[in-house]
Amino acid sequence: MKFPVRALSVLVMSSLAAGAALAQKGETVKVAWIDPLSGLMASVGQNQLKSYQFVAEKLNANNPAGVKFEIISIDNKLSPAESLNALKSAADQGVRYIVQGLGSGAAGALVDAVNKHNERNPGKEIVFLNYAAVDPDLTNSKCSYWHFRLDADTSMKMEAMTTFMKDQKDIQKVYLINQNYAHGQQVSKFAKENLKRKRADVQIVGDDLHPLAQVRDFAPYVAKIKASGADTVITGNWGSDLALLVKAANDAGLTAKFYTYYANFGGTPTALGKAAEGRIYQVGYGHYNLGGINAQLVGEFKKRFNDDFYSAATYSALVMLSNGMAQAKSTDPVKVAKVMEGMKFKSFNGEVEMRKTDHQLQQPLFIAQWAKVDAKNSYDVEGTGMTFVPVKAFDAYVASTPTSCQMKRPS
Repeated sequence: MKFPVRALSVLVMSSLAAGAALAQKGETVKVAWIDPLSGLMASVGQNQLKSYQFVAEKLNANNPAGVKFEIISIDNKLSPAESLNALKSAADQGVRYIVQGLGSGAAGALVDAVNKHNERNPGKEIVFLNYAAVDPDLTNSKCSYWHFRLDADTSMKMEAMTTFMKDQKDIQKVYLINQNYAHGQQVSKFAKENLKRKRADVQIVGDDLHPLAQVRDFAPYVAKIKASGADTVITGNWGSDLALLVKAANDAGLTAKFYTYYANFGGTPTALGKAAEGRIYQVGYGHYNLGGINAQLVGEFKKRFNDDFYSAATYSALVMLSNGMAQAKSTDPVKVAKVMEGMKFKSFNGEVEMRKTDHQLQQPLFIAQWAKVDAKNSYDVEGTGMTFVPVKAFDAYVASTPTSCQMKRPS
């Protein structure tokens, strides 16, 4: 099935002069996708893999570097240890670029392993494009020259979320519930810090951490939330952990508002249904009703796969990579990494910049609210008749957070 590519071609070519010498034109660039295809998060992984394949197919028709992207999938079972095996498998296949995003634990393991691989194998360096693992440490204490993050990190999203929340006077008692790994722990930490700074009157009435992708019944957690008297829940949960949480909340008649990172996918919209109208908010780098190139992407993806295109950072990753190869006039990761540092380019959500100091993408963030589909916000999420309606947009600088990264660059 062929896709209309004119709009995308104009977008990816806009930052480069036409007719530039393309030494790498016609090369096939293997990109290894390392994320779960089994376990409770398999459905999320399958969507992400399709997203990369979809974007690659579109950009293969026309991209500034003139290269062809080949996506190789490797199941890491959401495990840091399996991710290391996957990296070795990718390297053995001659792969020089990897992408991963589902789980900061796996991302941290990959950053360390890529650093070691590159030190030991000059001339065979690997670059890691992180499209969804959002632990701030990955671009702070653990920052790496070989790692580039396309998503906004946990602290950036919490900065935007609490900037919006500080003006919501109905928020008085907040309950925190998160997955017990790097990202979930950071959501809890930054929520408490930011609310203390912006809304000192707000009470934190609960703070739970639960195992990642293991809980099948959240009723006991919801009972604790109800008993606490919380009017608001903040959660960084995703996939089955969020879908099952909101299902339990609906079943128990919990009327608290939810402020989330990832309510827009993985069965969560279906679990929310119409009963949760107006009570669910999400912070993110975009939303389904963003318009422009994003509307083209979500529309074509839905038509082809009957699924939602919810990780548009997959698009940013391959657009940045193709622009980097065009500017470097090479597919060599050492040369491409050098030009991706500080790169400014136009993505699905506007003008963005890959900050040179820590390789953290600077981009606008949005707060969206769960509501019925209407003429202005017409994208139907998971066939629910509901959608996420934008209620606040923040320029990149508003949600940007400082970095402690001391980048070690190749000599």
